[in-house]
Amino acid sequence: MALSLTGCAPEPGLDVMALARNEASLYSAPENLFGRPEVGWAVYAPKVAQTAGATRSADTAAFARAAARWQGAHGLPATGEVDAATLTAMKGEWQSARPFVALRARGVCPDAPPAVALATLRPEESDGGRPLLLRRGALEAYRRMVRFGRRTEPALKTRPDLLRVFSAYRSPARDAERCAEEHNCQGVVRAACSAHRTGLALDLVLETAPGLAVDSSVDANRLAMARSFAYRWLLADAGRFGFVNYGFEPWHWEWTGERP
Repeated sequence: MALSLTGCAPEPGLDVMALARNEASLYSAPENLFGRPEVGWAVYAPKVAQTAGATRSADTAAFARAAARWQGAHGLPATGEVDAATLTAMKGEWQSARPFVALRARGVCPDAPPAVALATLRPEESDGGRPLLLRRGALEAYRRMVRFGRRTEPALKTRPDLLRVFSAYRSPARDAERCAEEHNCQGVVRAACSAHRTGLALDLVLETAPGLAVDSSVDANRLAMARSFAYRWLLADAGRFGFVNYGFEPWHWEWTGERP
């Protein structure tokens, strides 16, 4: 049975109405959650499900019931409908889990770590075998996470390309160069003060849409990543190793075991 608008007693049929609205909005509702207009919230559906504790897909009544429980617990009308207010509230929860975002909210851009605090990934750990760098603690946590995934999930064991790192530590100088080269700073894709300067952020290889690169932020690519097994596995298990996700970019994860 569905929850009522107050979350106190069941109201028959409410989850059916929420299901219909969620099905209608999933690929069609205008959204602007991270500063870029989008159509629908399908890219965020797996993360919404994880946040709400839903074990079924977004086009089910069970998902709507889980969403209603989350809404009621967070002071929102417990309709089960994933509307703009619900997405905004969930985004706040997602972002608050990122220590880097808390610093930026106070106007602080953290310094880059000293070279001695950084370690080099092995060639088999990075996309293309490039000599990428991470803080030592973040690298060890990444290795533990990948070992666990390869050991417990056949889909990850048989695809060694998945979960490789394609971007890690970037010096402030390199980020400044990229900003100048690409003329896109302080947007959702490129920031003048990037989490990558901390040595705690890493971008992971996930399944992509046909013909698109692992770092392409076009909506079709982000949707393909969000639907992938690797991303859903990360949502379920990366937290036990201290990693949190930037909701706009399925590939972007940050280690929380040290302060930025």
